[in-house]
Amino acid sequence: MSLLDLHDLTRVSRRRFFAGAANTIGAALGTAALADGLSLRPLVRLLSGDEHQPMPHFAPKAKRVIYLHMEGGPSQLDLFDYKPGLYDLFDKDLPESVRNGQRLTGMTSGQSRFPVAPSAFRFNRYDNGGDGAWISELMPHRGSVAKELCIVRSMHTEAINHEPAITFMQTGTQQPGRPSLGAWLSYGLGSSNRNLPTFVVMITQGFGNMQALAARFWGSGFLPSEHQGCKLRSSGDPVLYLENPPGVSRADRRAMLDLAHELDAEEKVRTLDPEIDARIAQQEMAFRMQTSVPELVDFAGETEETIALYGENARKPGTFAASCLLARRLCERGVRCIQLYMRGWDQHGSLPAEMRKQSEAVDQPIAALLKDLRRRGLLDETLVVFGGEFGRTVYSQGALSRTNYGRDHHPRCFSMWLAGGGIRPGTVYGETDDFSYNIVRDPVHVHDLHATILHLLGFDHERLNYRHEGRDFRLTDVAGKVMKGMLR
Repeated sequence: MSLLDLHDLTRVSRRRFFAGAANTIGAALGTAALADGLSLRPLVRLLSGDEHQPMPHFAPKAKRVIYLHMEGGPSQLDLFDYKPGLYDLFDKDLPESVRNGQRLTGMTSGQSRFPVAPSAFRFNRYDNGGDGAWISELMPHRGSVAKELCIVRSMHTEAINHEPAITFMQTGTQQPGRPSLGAWLSYGLGSSNRNLPTFVVMITQGFGNMQALAARFWGSGFLPSEHQGCKLRSSGDPVLYLENPPGVSRADRRAMLDLAHELDAEEKVRTLDPEIDARIAQQEMAFRMQTSVPELVDFAGETEETIALYGENARKPGTFAASCLLARRLCERGVRCIQLYMRGWDQHGSLPAEMRKQSEAVDQPIAALLKDLRRRGLLDETLVVFGGEFGRTVYSQGALSRTNYGRDHHPRCFSMWLAGGGIRPGTVYGETDDFSYNIVRDPVHVHDLHATILHLLGFDHERLNYRHEGRDFRLTDVAGKVMKGMLR
């Protein structure tokens, strides 16, 4: 018998031994724990011989993340990357030396010309405690919190189309099936509120061209399913089946769950299937959410001053303003990852008109969120991230005039910003060329962004991993480095 065979036999014997012991202690402890809403995962790890418990590797700067994803690819040229020299180049062809054979989408690869389209918007320079931050007139409220922001102008990605680009930004790979950032944080950090999910997602409909949002963007991939994001709906009950069916009381539901858990616990001891534990945890969470979610979405206790800060749209469920206010309330209740999607930033044509509507919908609520977190003492322990899946081209797609143009997808450089949670405030990180087409200083890849986010949450991105199909996987795959220049 080989050493490998002996090792396997030892593992089987160990499992059988503990499974037998669990038949006597599991019935006494397991059911009681489940009834109290506690997870059996630590016990399951002991019984199965998997004692690995993800936890921060060092003292974290942040306790949670609010990720504001602007789906569609906001134009950096019209928001945060001011290029005044372009006004003298209006309608002139982008030099081939700048484009340098870059891969184009099918939407502009057939164009005979690539005319330069300067932004139709003015930019203002705001005091940010540093050299000053140039921010578009579309974002005046963002200018009022410029001192909180680290604006990153040198983001880049390999993906050039929406579906793989969003998948890459949310999961660290262009291929579907991997865990999302929020799922990794849920897996690593665990919950700090037994009555709400660890990872919550909200979606707002925008204006103009809107790409589809797949549930896998906030999915758990191969991680236990309890780590997937819980989507709060914008109309009707925030969560489906929040109310008990007619004729079923809360006591009836509790009795049904207790019986199901007893059967699940027996099956868990027999099979050691971790998904049974995940299913039990999700059922218990759903039961507790019947009480916690109605309280969460009830803004009656918010002051008129707070509502005015976010804007009147905060009173309307499903608006981006209401979602930002909900994000703050989720922060107060200890939710680890909150992701807000705003659709409609895909401006291939009529960009000025559509961007005005998009920016108006998000600017005041986001600035209010930062101010609200700051005044409540939450911003320093909350990392806020804003950005899309890629940027937009300096050349116009289709017809061009001084006041109307469109822009194609551009992965080689785009802008994001971060605030709070250990980020160095009042800074502008990275630099692009005169056309906002190529990066000339301090590039930040998607993997670098993820490594930096995990670092601020207390994780070494190379050590937060999960074994699946014989390989250790991680959010940053085999790349990524922490951007120390963005940190306090």
